[in-house]
Amino acid sequence: MNLHQFKFVQEAARRNLNLTEAAKALHTSQPGVSKAIIELEEELGIDIFARHGKRLKRITEPGQHVLRSIEVIMREVSNLKRIGEQFSAQDSGTLSIATTHTQARYVLPKPVARLRQAYPKVNISLHQGSPDQVARMLIEDVAEIGIATESLADYEELVTLPCYEWQHVLVMPADHPLAQRERIELADVAAEPIITYHPSFTGRTRIDRAFAAQKLVPRIALEAIDSDVIKTYVRLGLGLGIVAEMAMRPGADGTDPKVDPAEGFAVRPAGGLFGMNVTRVAFKRGAYLRTFVLEFAELLNDRLNRQLVARALTGHVADYEL
Repeated sequence: MNLHQFKFVQEAARRNLNLTEAAKALHTSQPGVSKAIIELEEELGIDIFARHGKRLKRITEPGQHVLRSIEVIMREVSNLKRIGEQFSAQDSGTLSIATTHTQARYVLPKPVARLRQAYPKVNISLHQGSPDQVARMLIEDVAEIGIATESLADYEELVTLPCYEWQHVLVMPADHPLAQRERIELADVAAEPIITYHPSFTGRTRIDRAFAAQKLVPRIALEAIDSDVIKTYVRLGLGLGIVAEMAMRPGADGTDPKVDPAEGFAVRPAGGLFGMNVTRVAFKRGAYLRTFVLEFAELLNDRLNRQLVARALTGHVADYEL
């Protein structure tokens, strides 16, 4: 047996047993993947996959055990590579970060810049996607650290820690009728056309729950994954914006802090309407983290020190709360 066979079995499982898609992901041929899997099954004396003709139909019970072992083996292979990189070139390499647009645009610029100052030979690779895509990138070793608000805590393959708390804000043109209100109720918001995030992004789950709890049906006029897009359409008068407060902080994206990005907008805090959100930082369970990965976590929140992260990776996640 060899690592290529393990990788082919693992990728077939990840691609919903579609060998053609697995072969594309591995830049090889479908017959080659099929042959390698069959050879491993023959060597082990079991069927990892049940078949209908040449098609894989499901993972067998012994196959489930094999996949768990392969996951451990491939994770440790990745750890060996990182250990080699750590000690052969301690101040260089690539830090791969998986995150959402809001985090990449408004939260990460300063920590990334500070890491580059401390490690000028380290390249930064930013992978942007939905929270679920962020999780998959960590699980599949595309990235070493992930930052998102939604979904990360739902994956048992990941260790997640709270990073910072934030609230949504209401954004509207300065002459909007609600801008003159001293107190805005959730029913007032529901009566307006709303421009906000796609359901899988940036705390949208909490927004939907707040409306449902009061039996209100919001008038969603436009959904986007990008705070800047939301603000653009609010500026055009298409509706009331609900965005993450980070998107409205002067200087949060590395621009001049004296220039207010909310210029022309009325901005109202909405934590009382929708509750508070927690952005989490995530790592693959059992992964070996290089020094500059741990230092980057500390730059996100100084309470995320390397001792705490190390303890979390060994199962002591509940030891830390915001």
